[in-house]
Amino acid sequence: MEPTGNSSDSSDRKTGKKIVASSATVKPNGKSIASSAIAKTDVSSPVPVKPNVATDLSSVHADQVMLFRDVSFGPREAVLRFRLIHFWEARNPLTKTLIGQEMLLIDEEGTAIQGFVPAGRVGTFDLTDGVVYKLKNFFGSRSKVQYRVADHIATVSFTWNSELAVLDNPPVPFPEDRFRFHGYEEFRANCDSKGDLYDYVGHMKLVNGQTISDHIVLDEVDISEKRHICVHVQTHDGPVMKLYLWDKAASDFCQKFKSYGGTPSVLLVTTVNPKHLGGTLALTTMSSSRVFMDADVQPSKDYLEWLSSNSDIANRVAAEVVTKPETVTLGEIFSYVKQEGSKVAWFECTATIDDVVQGSAWYYVSCGGCNSKAVKGPTSLICNSKKCGKREVTGVPQYLTKISVYDESEQAVFVVLGDAGKELTGKHASELVASYFEANAGVDADHCVPVPQALLDAIGQKRRFIVKVSDHNLTGKTQTLTVTKILPPEAPQPIEHLEEKADPSKGFEDGAGDMVRKASERLESGEAKRPKSG
Repeated sequence: MEPTGNSSDSSDRKTGKKIVASSATVKPNGKSIASSAIAKTDVSSPVPVKPNVATDLSSVHADQVMLFRDVSFGPREAVLRFRLIHFWEARNPLTKTLIGQEMLLIDEEGTAIQGFVPAGRVGTFDLTDGVVYKLKNFFGSRSKVQYRVADHIATVSFTWNSELAVLDNPPVPFPEDRFRFHGYEEFRANCDSKGDLYDYVGHMKLVNGQTISDHIVLDEVDISEKRHICVHVQTHDGPVMKLYLWDKAASDFCQKFKSYGGTPSVLLVTTVNPKHLGGTLALTTMSSSRVFMDADVQPSKDYLEWLSSNSDIANRVAAEVVTKPETVTLGEIFSYVKQEGSKVAWFECTATIDDVVQGSAWYYVSCGGCNSKAVKGPTSLICNSKKCGKREVTGVPQYLTKISVYDESEQAVFVVLGDAGKELTGKHASELVASYFEANAGVDADHCVPVPQALLDAIGQKRRFIVKVSDHNLTGKTQTLTVTKILPPEAPQPIEHLEEKADPSKGFEDGAGDMVRKASERLESGEAKRPKSG
């Protein structure tokens, strides 16, 4: 049922998202899953409750029951009844120290709220996803600003006197889940905002570069080493996006994908974070994210039904459309930089390499773990990044090469980082540095290696670059543009092949990687300026 109270603390804010309360016995309405209208489902039939080792509270009717819409700030001695949808660990992103357990809870009215167990009380409460509980005594904390998973202004915090027990045979039905869906436009509008985390549903087009087919193979060893999977996804006939599933979400994806008799088509992932990666909009999972496919939950079933009836519409957009950044000239890039209100952005441009800029090292020595600059310590190299946490590291040479370029409209200076340098020369910076020292055995280890022939050979080449317009460009601190990827030269096509469709597996990938992107940001902030080699 819909909440009827008019409390100022109600969680039902007027937003552009679609909210779906889902149960085993109730289907969402027939509107588009990616629609921007708010849609809630009436719940009128009982939902089976999973058995649990905790005991039933027979005094449920003797206590005053508070609905989530009435939860406000401060200590409360009231009783809450809810289904625990999901819980996960919250850790400090820098130190990895446990902060506590976060939860997503839903009450009988279908109102969702976040819950929180402080680190000191983790393990005190027996928590199981999907179980209906009764909680007595709690504190209504102010909901966090970043990465919220529910609309409510308050969070239910478990305190020293909180009492939690399973509510067997609940007197009213509780929805099994709650989804807040966003589509492409909403994700794009909130990109990089670190705001609320919304859910995504759509169909898969590529998994780690492989087209969806009965023969697709997931390399779980490689996925485990890289800690993520990249899935190209699309909602209805909208734009294609990249969805990066990390750690547990990647593992859950592999398990679910293999569990299906055939190849699943629909992917629903909760609480994703929209970010710009490699110049395009991408979605990334968080610790709170859950993964569903085809028939797992009602919204994925509904989307699968739509997909089965509209496969021609769904296949209109090829996966490579994902996403190339806008193609511009150098002059247009500098015009964009001068425009008021411009933001960090990525562009594709074609330019001729005029020279390799002399006077500074063409590489830097990085931490082998995070690609930050490594500096000399008393006895070994030390990582210069506070986030890395490694004091003694193995140094790895990485490209940090300035090149002057031009096109028909303008001249510019680019700085080429990491994998982009390999895309230019065909060799890692570490290979070129090692080759120099092998050929010059008597040279001191601190010697700065001169610009190698592999880089000089690039002079005169006309290449396609993906470049980043950074905050430092926008504030006028530098006009040097950072190259995050260098695309291969286009081979001339035979006339008979000009009309063929492009291979979806060759769509733009952010080859610079997240680690090199971070190195780029540190470079721009001055942490990696003119690093000494060796």
